[in-house]
Amino acid sequence: MAPSDHINSRNCWLNYPGKIPETEIWKREESYQVVTTQENPATVNSLYFGDNLPILKLILPTYKGKVDLIYVDPPFGTGQHFSNYGEETAYEDSLLNHHFLEFLRQRILLLKAFLSERGSFYLHIDKKIGHYVKLICDEVFGFENFLNDITRIKCNPKNFSRKAYGSQTDMVLFYANNRDQHIWNEIKLPLSEEEVGKLFPKKERKKGSYTTHPLHAPGETKEGDTGKLWKGLSPPPGRHWRYQRAVLDKLDEEGLIEWSDTGNPRKKVFAQDHPGKKIQDIWEFKDKGLSYVSYPTEKNREFLQQLILQSSHAESLVMDAFAGSGGTLWVAEQLGRKWIGIDQSDKAQEVLLTHCRDHQLMPNMYHLQKK
Repeated sequence: MAPSDHINSRNCWLNYPGKIPETEIWKREESYQVVTTQENPATVNSLYFGDNLPILKLILPTYKGKVDLIYVDPPFGTGQHFSNYGEETAYEDSLLNHHFLEFLRQRILLLKAFLSERGSFYLHIDKKIGHYVKLICDEVFGFENFLNDITRIKCNPKNFSRKAYGSQTDMVLFYANNRDQHIWNEIKLPLSEEEVGKLFPKKERKKGSYTTHPLHAPGETKEGDTGKLWKGLSPPPGRHWRYQRAVLDKLDEEGLIEWSDTGNPRKKVFAQDHPGKKIQDIWEFKDKGLSYVSYPTEKNREFLQQLILQSSHAESLVMDAFAGSGGTLWVAEQLGRKWIGIDQSDKAQEVLLTHCRDHQLMPNMYHLQKK
């Protein structure tokens, strides 16, 4: 029989040394306080500097159920040190194995409480440990609220010497706080030039690339208008016109019907009117080299933009509890969202403060300190 705090998992759960019962995490009193270092009553936007676990517990009463989108890109449990261009250490990814998993689990539990009823949670993680992290997320959110495992192509092909395939990807786990109630804007991607050429092979001088579709559809209409003669033509046997004959006349007058040499009419469909492609679960957003970014592991801004546009509205509150250089926050700002960022790295703090000064941003700022 599974313990009661694992009922959300799909007939399995993750056990490891040092796994603390959820009730103890919530009951634990913090010996810290949040101290204001810059206050701007005109904005919700806030930066918190310090360990995100006590910070999350301390600010939860203010923001509980108010965040529409949480994206986190935590350490990956690799044991590596990450440095900027010039070898200046930015942060140490020192927790490993079950220590890392429990570190992450406690924070995910708290983060879920911040989500609104329509909220979404994205967790960016390395594939070496991602399958363990998914089990933890299933426990916290419920497996029924798991929506996607997004594969991100992060770099060019590698030519490692080890006896294994090259690693070009990492993963993003996507959960809803409440499946089918979450914000989903159905952002579409434009067709590539290659796709336009393949799907719309014909050309027209005024409206560009197009293809043609039949003007009839399956099923006979015995009495209705769509089964009658139009311009001396009957629909093929077993079919009917897709449109009323008055509509067909209008399409023809507007030059939207192409007539073949044999007198067969087909509707013109133009590439410029295509609604775009549904986004799939493989995203190619490669990271830039260290010489091009202000913080190691900084993520592609277009990647963050796609995610924020899909899962939040203008004026939504967005949170990143492992803010790093603040990429999530700055993209959220550009898209008209409100934001909260948390990080404990001294280098992250330096980069975040510099960015605020350079762009004349005045968020609220707080530091964590012992009582």
